[in-house]
Amino acid sequence: MRRTAALSPTHNEYPDRLTAPAAALTPPLAGTALSVPVPAAEDDDADMMEEHGPLRRCIVTRERQSPSVMIRFVLGPDRAIVPDLSAKLPGRGMWLSARRDVLDTALARKAFARVARTEVLVPVELPSIIEAALKRRVIEILGMTRRAGQAVSGFTKAREWLVADRAAVVVQASDGSPDERARLLNGRVVPVVTPLPAVALGQIFGRDQAVHIAVSAGRLATMLLTESERLAGMSRTRADADQPGG
Repeated sequence: MRRTAALSPTHNEYPDRLTAPAAALTPPLAGTALSVPVPAAEDDDADMMEEHGPLRRCIVTRERQSPSVMIRFVLGPDRAIVPDLSAKLPGRGMWLSARRDVLDTALARKAFARVARTEVLVPVELPSIIEAALKRRVIEILGMTRRAGQAVSGFTKAREWLVADRAAVVVQASDGSPDERARLLNGRVVPVVTPLPAVALGQIFGRDQAVHIAVSAGRLATMLLTESERLAGMSRTRADADQPGG
């Protein structure tokens, strides 16, 4: 039986990178935060901050979901809202479905202040901060798959892994050709993610561009799927979400 090496990065304690010193838990907010007054609290807000069991409740949709498809937020020492992408920061968490339209609704309704029952500081560029941090996580995970020998780039090599049933995930450039993607897969049912453009993928694999990447099974592949799906959700606009199937 073939053995697949599975490396696990040390998850971050702040979304800017997978590993960071404790001093970097709270981002600088000077000139980039809004003070939000505290609306009246609702009866079940305390329940929405409970973090026991396998599911978490979104403070906007109120749906219970797996933490892997959500984003946790905590209050920093200065009452600033901090996205905790690895769900490891201390404090009671506030959870949102990893969707841009849900985050937009939370900001419009002042949901963080309501649930925390206190005044909070919300970074003006919070959506962009989260999206950029998720991209960095995808880049770091892909870099680890390459260094561990768990990923190959290029149409020919990716196709060889697919034919040999070695590919558990296919990464395609977000600006790549759908026709080329279909030709690569040739009818095979394999999870496909498109988190980054070809130039960004190429930088990871030491090439000018990389359009087709195959990743073998293992913990890194699972992490890659999770982070790519969260990134896709946070990159979508309200208009995207309103489309059929959105």
